[in-house]
Amino acid sequence: MKILHLDTNHSLLINQLKNLGFENHEDYTSSKSEIEAKIHLYDGVVIRSRFTIDKQFLDKATNLKFIGRVGAGLENIDCDYAEEKGVHLISAPEGNRNAVGEHTLGMLLSLFNKLNKADKEVREGRWLREENRGIELDGKTVGIIGYGNMGKAFAKKLRGFDVEVICYDVKSNVGNENCTQVSLEELQKRADVLSLHTPQTELTMNMVNSDFINSFSKPFWLLNTARGKSVVTKDLVVALQSGKVLGAGLDVLEYEKKSFENLFTNQEMPEAFQYLIKAENVLLSPHVAGWTIESKEKLAQTIVDKIKEKFC
Repeated sequence: MKILHLDTNHSLLINQLKNLGFENHEDYTSSKSEIEAKIHLYDGVVIRSRFTIDKQFLDKATNLKFIGRVGAGLENIDCDYAEEKGVHLISAPEGNRNAVGEHTLGMLLSLFNKLNKADKEVREGRWLREENRGIELDGKTVGIIGYGNMGKAFAKKLRGFDVEVICYDVKSNVGNENCTQVSLEELQKRADVLSLHTPQTELTMNMVNSDFINSFSKPFWLLNTARGKSVVTKDLVVALQSGKVLGAGLDVLEYEKKSFENLFTNQEMPEAFQYLIKAENVLLSPHVAGWTIESKEKLAQTIVDKIKEKFC
C-alpha cells in the first residue's frame, strides 16, 4: 500500500510504517489541486490540518482506503462522504488527551491565582499582594461538556482536588468514577467552572452564546481547549464585562481557520478580540493544549497502531 504524507509529523510514523511494509511518499509543499492530480495513486493519506478533504478531493482519490488525521478531530474531512466511498477514517484523540487535561488544569489554576497578571506586574516592578489574592479550587463544582477522551482526561487531573465534577454529553452513560453525568440544565444550575471538550459539529457551533451563558444560575469561569467556533466571542465579552463570566481560559478562538492565524497583522482585528487581549481575567494560548513533546510522539504512534490493526 502507498501512503501520501501531507504534513510533517514525528519521524516514528514513517519509520514504523516503512518497517510494516508500506510505501511512504511525502509532499508538504504542493497545492491542493496538485495533490488531487496524483491522489489516485495512493491507498492512504496522512494529514493534520493542511487543507480540507472534501468531496472533490475524495472523488479524485479513487483508490483511497484510509485517511489518518494526526489529531483529535476530523472536522477538516467530509466524513459522511468518505464513509460512503468506503474510506476508513482514523484519528488519534488518545495521543493528546493527557496534554489537553494538563493544559486545561494549568489554565484554571493560573486564572484562579491571577498568575499571568501577577507575573507581568512583578516584571514591571510592582509588588501588589492584596490585588493578586487568589481563590481556591477546593469546594467548587466543575462542569464538563463533552465527556470523551479529553473530558475524561481533565476529570482525571481533578482527582487530587476537593471538587465535585459533573458532565453533560449527548451520549448516555458516559460518566465514570471521576465524574457524574447530569442534564445540561443541572450542569448550568450547579457549575462554578465550565470546561468545553466537544468536537466541532452542528450542535456545538456557536453553542456558547448569550442565551447559553445566561442560563447558568451563578457566575462561572469558562475554559475552552476544544474548538474555537463553539464560543461566540462577542457574547463572551459581554458576559465578561457584566461579571456573568468571571474569567476565561481560551486555547482556541472562533477566528481560527485551518490553524492559528495571526490576528495581530489584521488591520480589521475584531473588536471582541481586542477586548480579550487586554483583559486581565482572560488567559490565551495559540491552540496548543494538545501540543507537547510527548503528545507529538503519542499521536504518531496512535496513527501507526490503528493503521497496523486495520490493514496488517
